[in-house]
Amino acid sequence: MSDYEEIQARLGVRFANPAILETALIHSSFVNETADQSISHNERLEFLGDAVLGMWIAERLFRDFPDEPEGTLTRYRSLLVRRETLAFIADELQLGEALYLGRGEIRSGGRRKPANLSRALEAVIAAVYLDRGYDTTGQVIDRLFERHFADLPGMAAAADSKSHLQEIVQGRYHTPPEYRIIEENGPDNAQSFTAEVIVNGQVRGTGRGSRKKDAETAAAQEALEYFRNTLHLE
Repeated sequence: MSDYEEIQARLGVRFANPAILETALIHSSFVNETADQSISHNERLEFLGDAVLGMWIAERLFRDFPDEPEGTLTRYRSLLVRRETLAFIADELQLGEALYLGRGEIRSGGRRKPANLSRALEAVIAAVYLDRGYDTTGQVIDRLFERHFADLPGMAAAADSKSHLQEIVQGRYHTPPEYRIIEENGPDNAQSFTAEVIVNGQVRGTGRGSRKKDAETAAAQEALEYFRNTLHLE
């Protein structure tokens, strides 16, 4: 199977016009290094995909959480469409390996950059929308984001812990906390990670989890406990 066929299989949709999928995978750095003026990069598709994704996510949240206020729905939407989530899904689809990149972008690790991955996913969503319509695009989005919809309360709690820690650290030291993964164990299907959070040059929290973000959240919670005890915070 070609890369496009594999990507279509992962998306669960077959394009009537595969050329639009190809355009979604062309980074501007590739266009800048080619003499072929007929080649277009994916930034216009990225713009459209961002809007389509945001609309479908908003509709789904509106239906799935009928008792939640606007502020909670807005928070949930921001967690789902943030760069970290989009890059994670793009990585699952292996979009980085299929991207057309300039030589300099490849050398700088462009296939793994969260910005490139998240933008590529938005462009691919736009390509599905233009080729197959809104309803099919929504079905694709639902499949790609299903685990993230299910994990929204946990994602919100994690974001709260890290945001609260950042507020404390930024206010006290005028620099954000830094997270680093110090240990990875286990096979791919049963991995565990250990993370540290460094504040003003010192480790203030250590945490473990089955995902990197879970380990970082646990580290943030331990650091929060440290600051609550030392600064007598509520």
